[in-house]
Amino acid sequence: MSTLSRRRLLSIAACAALAASSRSEPLPRLTWHGVAFGADVSITLDGPEEITRPALARARHEIEAHERRFSLFRLDSDLVRLNAQGGLPDLDARWRNLLTLCDQLHHATNGAFDPTIQPLWHAHAFGGDVEAARALVGWRRLALPTPMQRGLHLDAGQALSFNGIAQGAATDAVRDSLKASGLTRVMIDIGEVATLGGPWRIGLSDPTAGHFATLKLKDMALAVSSPAALRLGAGAYHILHPKGDLRPRWSSVAVAARSAAVADGLSTAGCFMRAAELQRCARQLPQVHQVLVAHGQGNERAFSIPL
Repeated sequence: MSTLSRRRLLSIAACAALAASSRSEPLPRLTWHGVAFGADVSITLDGPEEITRPALARARHEIEAHERRFSLFRLDSDLVRLNAQGGLPDLDARWRNLLTLCDQLHHATNGAFDPTIQPLWHAHAFGGDVEAARALVGWRRLALPTPMQRGLHLDAGQALSFNGIAQGAATDAVRDSLKASGLTRVMIDIGEVATLGGPWRIGLSDPTAGHFATLKLKDMALAVSSPAALRLGAGAYHILHPKGDLRPRWSSVAVAARSAAVADGLSTAGCFMRAAELQRCARQLPQVHQVLVAHGQGNERAFSIPL
């Protein structure tokens, strides 16, 4: 099973307690359930059917477009070909936008967010040479696209996983599409949650502490990462630090932000960051609205990082 499926199971479990606030005159509701990035997804749209049905079709097109590029589940995806071939000669706008955001998050988190983690994850999950895999990790070693060079090239043995950002990017694209269709009340769950209108009530759960917070989201996105939700074997958590030798500081990290992709990336990297580091990083990212962390044990099981 790839990193993406493990990340998705976690996010869906953490955001399971969802209910819309009451309305005096509720609009017609259309809810779609499907599968993307190897797990269940859903989109809930409130509005007249003549708007919601064509809007949903466009939203599903966005999910498909992101899967074709960034899914580890599809043998024909760009990402699978990139990891197998070591490069892609030409990248479209979705690729360039995602790589730019990855670079920003890598810098903001002081390297804790690093999509080149895939060889290390694979070594832990399948009993490979962990030390050799660790030596392959390094975002700065990538030859990223430039105006003169539109492709992407990996060093020998490197591989990427966009676990911690691809679903967030797809979520943002779907929300933008639905907003452009004129919809004002929407809830999207593609592993990360994003909303239009609201408030929508979201319950947060930790693998050890259980329910630790309830948030009300309005025109906001949410991502949750909990390292202990799954283990790769030999004590390794499914969320790894790029250096490979650091244990998570938090049992869960939840980030509410205007961008689901930013929330996704920061919640993943934030598992290894001290409270002061999380605060500094969140303040560098203007999209971030709130950061909550959970210990999983003790009297103060969860608290909000002041921003």
